[in-house]
Amino acid sequence: MSSDEGVSPTRPTHFIGQRDDVIRADRVVTSVNGRDVLVLHHQGALHALDARCYHAGGPLQNGDIEEIAGRVCIVCPWHKYKISLCDGEGVYQAVDPSVKPLKPRWCSKGVKQRVHKVTEVRGRVYITLNTSPEHLESDQYQTPKYRDTLHKNRK
Repeated sequence: MSSDEGVSPTRPTHFIGQRDDVIRADRVVTSVNGRDVLVLHHQGALHALDARCYHAGGPLQNGDIEEIAGRVCIVCPWHKYKISLCDGEGVYQAVDPSVKPLKPRWCSKGVKQRVHKVTEVRGRVYITLNTSPEHLESDQYQTPKYRDTLHKNRK
């Protein structure tokens, strides 16, 4: 019996760590096949998504978690963009100025952030990268050009 039994047989899975270690850390940023991924634990569930916000590359590992209109979202620390942990959907609050009194409502921008599948097998946490060919805005921060720029700015 393989230690990887129970993980996706068709797409490669990547070992992230022991469940207890990931929970203790709360948030882990790791590189998987050249992609920076944030794995986080919130209310008993593990989530994985691209580590940089789709809007301007903010470090999502520093973002707060909020429940917004029934969705668990991470809030980018740079510009307060809200991203659903479940599907990467960007959400925002809108008002129709022609309707009085003004009543804000939550709306969708569509899927903006790439989220990845998390699997737990016998206390070991794996992720399967979302390799959908559809371009998502968070993909721009996973390119060699962006990585080179980020590395230069850290010096």
